[in-house]
Amino acid sequence: MMTPLRFEELYQDEWSELEAFLDRVAGRKAYAVTDSHVTAARAAALYRRACEHLALARARSYPAYVVARLERLTDEAHQRIYHQRELGFARLVRVISREFPHTVRAHKWYVAVAAALFLVPTLVIGLLVHARPELILAVVSSDMAANFEQMYSPTASSIGRTREASTDWMMFGFYIRNNIGVAFQCFAGGLFAGVGTVFFLAYNGAFTGALAGYLTERGLSRTFFSFVATHSAFELTAIVIAGTAGLRLGHALLAPGRRTRRVALVDASRDTAVLLYGVTAMLVVAAAVEAFWSSAGWLNPIAKYSVAAVCWAAVLAYFLFQGRRAG
Repeated sequence: MMTPLRFEELYQDEWSELEAFLDRVAGRKAYAVTDSHVTAARAAALYRRACEHLALARARSYPAYVVARLERLTDEAHQRIYHQRELGFARLVRVISREFPHTVRAHKWYVAVAAALFLVPTLVIGLLVHARPELILAVVSSDMAANFEQMYSPTASSIGRTREASTDWMMFGFYIRNNIGVAFQCFAGGLFAGVGTVFFLAYNGAFTGALAGYLTERGLSRTFFSFVATHSAFELTAIVIAGTAGLRLGHALLAPGRRTRRVALVDASRDTAVLLYGVTAMLVVAAAVEAFWSSAGWLNPIAKYSVAAVCWAAVLAYFLFQGRRAG
């Protein structure tokens, strides 16, 4: 078993680095060190490591001064990192310009898995239903399939509008409710060890693929794809990011490391909170585009595809490059 002295020697530098960050944030000078420019993301990682060290020190009954130092360090770090109240426009700008894209990049492997869970069923089911359109009945009823044909007919006054909605504003509300509901399912499914997230990502991918395959086989690809091209840049990306947050929760429950599952889940929730803020904003944008732009039957499909290309390029560039210098 590792001795207390060896334990301190191994992790002393990390503790000092976190202390330097806390000193800088609190304006203290007594413990300042030369390199005190620790980023918030680095400080959060150091905080999580210190929590693991504290759990280990307690479990192994290390000397009281070691436990006390780690308790003081983790308590203050928790307050400084997670309880700061930066409100108003400045906070909003910080989230949009830095925290949201930075957090997505920090979870890139979860993003990759979530994207695969959504896109693979989309492609596979889409091809199957295109080859055998009767398979659409395994996903929706015959009445709903007929309703989809009517919604995406070239003669429809407003593409994609349901029979129950009489205005674009009603569809705007419908899209917000529906899309946020799907995103919440993908996120909250992580509480079931990630199984729920996997299911909802795969199910929504399969539904999307089945609809696309069926309408394409029915000769409605022109109206359908010109309808989804633009808002999907925001909507589908947001659903994948919601799934990313859900997978992060599930992983924390399955592999908490040296922390308890409750502590691991709380830390994962804090890590992914900014993802939910960003997802909500993206889905509101997607709903507005879907209701007032995508549904416009009078717009030339070329115009829609051109704007869609710009939107997809902007979304990808945002997550790949935005906030890198600041982060």
